[in-house]
Formats: sequence, C-alpha cells, structure tokens
Amino acid sequence: MTSTAIRHIVILGGGSAGWLTAGVIAAEHRANSVTGIKVTVIESPDVAPIGVGEGTWPTMRDTLRKIGVSEASFLRECDASFKQGSRFNRWVTGGDADYYFHPFVLPQGYGDADLAARWQARHRGVPFADLVSFQPHLCVNGRAPKQASTPEYAAVANYGYHLDAGKFGVFLRRHCVEQLGVTYIADHVDAIASHDNGDIAALQTRAHGAVSGDLFIDCSGMRSMLLGQHYGVPLLPQKHVLFNDSALAVQIPYANDNDPIASQTTSTAQSSGWIWDIGLPTRRGIGHVYSGAHISDDDAERELRAYIRANGGPEDIATPRKLTFEPGYRSHFWHRNCVAIGLSAGFIEPLEASALALVELSVAMISEDMPATRAAMDISARRFNDAFTYRWERVIDFLKLHYVLSQRRDSDYWRDNCSRVPERLAELLTLWRHRAPSRHDFYRIEEVFPSASYQYILYGMGAGMEPEQALRQAEYAGSADGCFREAADLTRKMLAALPDNRTLLAHIAHHGLPRI
Repeated sequence: MTSTAIRHIVILGGGSAGWLTAGVIAAEHRANSVTGIKVTVIESPDVAPIGVGEGTWPTMRDTLRKIGVSEASFLRECDASFKQGSRFNRWVTGGDADYYFHPFVLPQGYGDADLAARWQARHRGVPFADLVSFQPHLCVNGRAPKQASTPEYAAVANYGYHLDAGKFGVFLRRHCVEQLGVTYIADHVDAIASHDNGDIAALQTRAHGAVSGDLFIDCSGMRSMLLGQHYGVPLLPQKHVLFNDSALAVQIPYANDNDPIASQTTSTAQSSGWIWDIGLPTRRGIGHVYSGAHISDDDAERELRAYIRANGGPEDIATPRKLTFEPGYRSHFWHRNCVAIGLSAGFIEPLEASALALVELSVAMISEDMPATRAAMDISARRFNDAFTYRWERVIDFLKLHYVLSQRRDSDYWRDNCSRVPERLAELLTLWRHRAPSRHDFYRIEEVFPSASYQYILYGMGAGMEPEQALRQAEYAGSADGCFREAADLTRKMLAALPDNRTLLAHIAHHGLPRI
C-alpha cells in the first residue's frame, strides 16, 4: 500500500469546515477533470450545523477567491456583512468607558518605528489602536471597508466577514457540487472498514454502500467520528487555562430596517464570561459565552437578556439556544490516512474567531502538501501535526492574554483567570515589560495571530513597558510621531470617502461589485 497513489479524498461532514475543505482541495487539484483528484463529501441529512453567527479573518477573502466564488453572491446569499476587527467592552476595569479595539490593519509604520514606546511615553492619553490606526475610527462611525467601485475581494481597509453559518454551508455545497466537481452523498455512516494495516479503507453508508478512499478528512464536528471515536485520539483538555464551556445564543431583529450594521464583532465582558454581538444585514446574532463552574445557566441568561435590553434589543426574545463544549484540542490531528479539521480537531471559545481561520490554515497545508502516495503521507502527517500543535498552543496563549491583563477582580471568574497563566505566555509577558511584541516572538510562517495583534491587546488593556524603559526607547523613536500623523490623515480621508455598511451592502445586493 505504500506506493498507492492518492486519488480519492473522502470528507465526512459538511458545514463550513467540510465544504471549505472540499472547495479548496477540489479547486487546486482539479476534481472536475479526469486527471484530477476525486473529492467526495458525505454529510448526514439529520445533523444540523451549529449555525450560530460566525466571524472570519481577512484570509477568508483569499479562500473564497481561490475556489472561484463571487464575493457579491456570497454576501447576498449568506446574509454576510463586513468585519474590520473586534471591539472589547468592559474587559479592563468593567466600567462604562472601558473599551478598546483589535483592528485588522497593521499599525501605521509597523516594523519601521518603535510605536509602542513613543505611545507610552508621549501619548498615553490616547488609546493605542486609535493613535496608530485609522480602522477603529471607521468602526466607531460604521464605515464600510471599501467603496462601490472597489472590485470584488479588493479592500480600502482590510476586512473579513460576519456571516450566517447555516447559509454559508449550503452556499459552499452548491458551488462545490455545481462548479468544482465535488461528489455529494447525503447519508448516514454506520460503520468504518479498515485495511489490515489499520488505515481506513471505506465508510459504510446506510443507503449508498461502502465509500472507499485514500485519504479521509474528519469534519464530523465535536463527535469526531473518525479521529476521536474510531482511532481513539484523545482530546487534550484546556479548561484549566480557558474556563468557558457553555454558550447561550439568540438571534434578534433590528428595531428599524435602516439601523446601522456594526463594522466589528463586539465582545462585552460579564461577571463570568462575555457576550458577542454580530451584525448581519437582516438581524443581529448575540450570545453569552461563560464558565458553567462560575455561573448558573439561569443567571447567564439573565445577563444576556439585560444586555439585549440595554443595547437596542426587544424586551421579549426567543428562548436562547444552549451550547456546551469541552475546550481542548487533539493530541495529534493526522493519524494514518485520517486527518481532522474543524471541531473534530478541537474547539476553544470563539473570542477572536480562530475556528474558521484554523480550518483555512488546515486545508491550505493539506492541499499544498498533498501526498502523492501512502508512503509520503506519513511525512505530511508529521509536518501537519507539528504545525498545528504549535498553532493551537498559540491560540490558547493569545486568548488567555485577554484575561490575564484584566484588572477586574469583581468575581471568582476574573480572579481565577488571572491566577492561571500558561508558562510560555508568562515568559513573553516578562520580555514585554522591556520591549514590544515583535516578529521574533512569533517566527512561524502564517501565524494565526501576528505580533501586531499582541500589541493591540497588550496596550489596549493598559499594559506596557517599565516606564523608564519606555522613556529611554521613546527618545530614539521620534519617527513614530510621523506615523501617528499619517494614521490621522488616513482617518480623515477615509471617513470622508467611505460609505456606511448598510448603504454599501444594499448597493451590492442590487448591483454587485466590479470584477477584476
């Protein structure tokens, strides 16, 4: 079997993860040609996707473009809107005036000037992101990241998307089947057949018989039917670091049809968790992520309802949908001829929308490093496991950073969070007392969160260097002032030139966007 050519990829599970995986592999390996690699997706007709509002990173633009999707069609059919970053409310002190931004654009002059030291020593009265970037100002004013004349996937300001996850999976499925040659089987998998060496030989479906393949990709969600259940690859629990294990999700209408559509995901800290607020063209998706060990479901729902009432929502809402999850990731992700992507590989709370970004990174590496034979697959597997163990660890570090920097001590949840710091993050925090986060701290290709993201969180939450160190470095960072002025000039120009989100999305719905 070691010389067996890899000609058929079988993906178990649809949804966002399964159909993104199918789309990228089918597009790059010509599934619709007789010489290409065959791609089959088996999706249970009875298992609905989680379907809560999802946010993406700007990488999604490249992914959709790569598989040949029209951006205008995607925006229309997936009830999607533009996302330019995240806003964090009440994470530092819990007060009404406590907020900061993590925008998607790099700080102006990033890498060319010591922005952090100059900000801390000379401009501490201005929030860091507001000083070094125009994008927080676009978000506060509800501006879109492009104009009606900007071509599909091009940007004036870097952006990702908010989208309806259920509609997204259906949209991708149709595109993959009709345009990319993916075979779609709607059926249940009742059994797994194995070769003598332990590889998966075929998935036994209820109505379509055995579906054989060379490489099997597990996108079956938290059940992880192939990697977790069949192969017994364990989940490495992370609840000792990130406590949240529950969520209550609800969809609410806008009070008026022309209400503004937010340019960012808003995360508002609560007593034992945080609430997401995502604006789509037709509704808002709102949910409370929390630790079941620190707050009851009833009290979490009361906090959710209070937030909705205080932020323009109706008095009466539907009963929120309860979701539970075990935070963690698999001890390895590629075992024999099976690799897990999406929730099958693991799940960590959705604080910075890392889930779909990890899906994109996973399928990109599999597709680009596609093994030609079974023998080469073991090499690809080792490389993949090394890369994604590193990436999951870095995601955990980055999310934990939001908690350990908080000054809140008003509940056991916040006090406990501040006392549990991963060793590597603690080391970095020690280094960052004397210098800013830099590319030398995050040296892998395609880091999930680059050093600029760490700067936005670190300084947004009021941390900084030792005062004397910042003063010394600031004396040699005079060029940073020019970068701050450039950011202010860009802010004025963009606020004057860019439409609001609802206006642009309405234009796209009726007229589309120019295509390159």
